Amino acid sequence: MKRLVILGGGESGVGTAILAKQKKYEVFVSDKGAITEKYKKVLLHNEIDFEENQHTEVKILNADLVIKSPGIPDKVALIQKLNKQNVPVISEIEFACQFTDATIIGITGSNGKTTTTMLTHHVLKHAGLHVGIAGNIGDSFAQQVAEQNYDSYVLELSSYQLDGIEKFNAHIAIITNITPDHLDRYEYDFNKYIESKFRITKNQTKEDYLIYDADDEAIHKWLENNKIQAQLIPFSIERELEFGAFLKEDKIITKINTEEFTMPLSNLTLQGKHNVKNAMASAMAAQLLKVRKQTIKESLSNFEGAEHRLENVQKIRDVQYINDSKATNVNATFYALECMDNPTIWIVGGVDKGNDYHDLLPLVREKVKAIVCLGVDNKKIIETFGNVVDIIVETAGAEEAVKVSAKLASKGDTVLLSPACASFDLFDNYEDRGRQFKKAVRTIL
Repeated sequence: MKRLVILGGGESGVGTAILAKQKKYEVFVSDKGAITEKYKKVLLHNEIDFEENQHTEVKILNADLVIKSPGIPDKVALIQKLNKQNVPVISEIEFACQFTDATIIGITGSNGKTTTTMLTHHVLKHAGLHVGIAGNIGDSFAQQVAEQNYDSYVLELSSYQLDGIEKFNAHIAIITNITPDHLDRYEYDFNKYIESKFRITKNQTKEDYLIYDADDEAIHKWLENNKIQAQLIPFSIERELEFGAFLKEDKIITKINTEEFTMPLSNLTLQGKHNVKNAMASAMAAQLLKVRKQTIKESLSNFEGAEHRLENVQKIRDVQYINDSKATNVNATFYALECMDNPTIWIVGGVDKGNDYHDLLPLVREKVKAIVCLGVDNKKIIETFGNVVDIIVETAGAEEAVKVSAKLASKGDTVLLSPACASFDLFDNYEDRGRQFKKAVRTIL
């Protein structure tokens, strides 16, 4: 019996443990921190051996195979020791894919991947496909492979997850865009991060497809310098394309093989340029899977959107409050500010991953009337925007940030939480930050 060790007892790790046990591995789960009650119950119920608040090396280094949580960097000492002993260390995605013959649609990118994943799943489900949604979203891929028998999966894939693949392949891969993010994990080298994203196409064949943003400079450059097997399908909002998706006279037009599809922008439920691109990518993925055009149109016009992504929370005293907590990098916040039509009080800050805020200066100058900082260290934000915005206030939590914003707002203004940073200084994660923001908004009535 092969010994499989899983590092990390969260959604991904516990899902992997269930699948591995089903496939007759000897399974051991080790988490450096505490395992939540929810996951402990699952491990106990499935009689899976585990430890928490420590990594006992003697129980880990004797593994035949190690699956690590995407959050654990390759450079930590334990991973280095495993590498030295030639113990394979892979991701949950890599492990699970060998146990399913389902068609995989894999979606990555610095921004827009959650929305594009949800939107693609929505379209395919509406078309009657037996389809699961996993990866960075929902129940773990491994657990679904163990317990569901889906014909297709739409997977949201982070660069961390892609770093741990060897044979994994997506029949349809989508790269929404690539902008500097998580650079602390890639030795502050943007090229290493780009390479990481393009691992999504590494095992694709000429039978497979890569849908990508043709307006994105980093993607365009990489494709110019690297050969890939997959059929390339571009989308653009800047120019007309002979093949792929583009904008013309306020309509999305897609041309794939001999098929043409058109849809007026006014029918899209999701607003903003970036969502036009997300819709293009989803529509083309659905077309490649032979979904009817009418079904695609209906799905794109009745999709609700993702929680914590430009989510309208409430209008109070003619001030609109918007939760964009999922904006954990500068580019995501750029999209959010671009969508603002009214004077904006911008709540920003958190754990800075090497952010350069200078790209935001023109938008901030044009749209932001006050900045409310929501982080432990706001020095860089104050230095960048101090000469552009008259009012900058530092706060110590969601409740205070909302109270201050409500005081600063006049009728017709928008209060936008779009932090451009990770959340780990004051919150558990971006969802926790978004929920605390929404709760605080609802208490100012």
